[in-house]
Amino acid sequence: MIGYVTLGTNDIDRAGGFYDDVLAALGAKRNADWQTDRFVAWDTVPGSPLLLVIKPHDGKPATAGNGTMISLLARSRAEVEAVHARALARGGKDEGAVGLRGDSFYAGYFRDLDGNKLAIYHIG
Repeated sequence: MIGYVTLGTNDIDRAGGFYDDVLAALGAKRNADWQTDRFVAWDTVPGSPLLLVIKPHDGKPATAGNGTMISLLARSRAEVEAVHARALARGGKDEGAVGLRGDSFYAGYFRDLDGNKLAIYHIG
């Protein structure tokens, strides 16, 4: 049960613009109740799990966790393709082209502007 996931950033405005565009392909919007000068959050409907970008609380620079990956569920293969394409168009790095892995796991992988690794996937 995921309530929210945070990804570290050193530039809230830059990260916010990246995720505004990328997550729009999933129908997500900024959640105004979860926004400060330290973090910004997105969700698809109120009360659903949130994705946040956040400046680390300890004041040290944000770094991408080695082996850490956030997976976002898409409603279709077309949505997988749209999210992956938007991430790359906004300056994200390809970490695995969109395609079928196994019999029904359709996914693409990318790193955001801060080096955080994400997957976008659809089963079926």
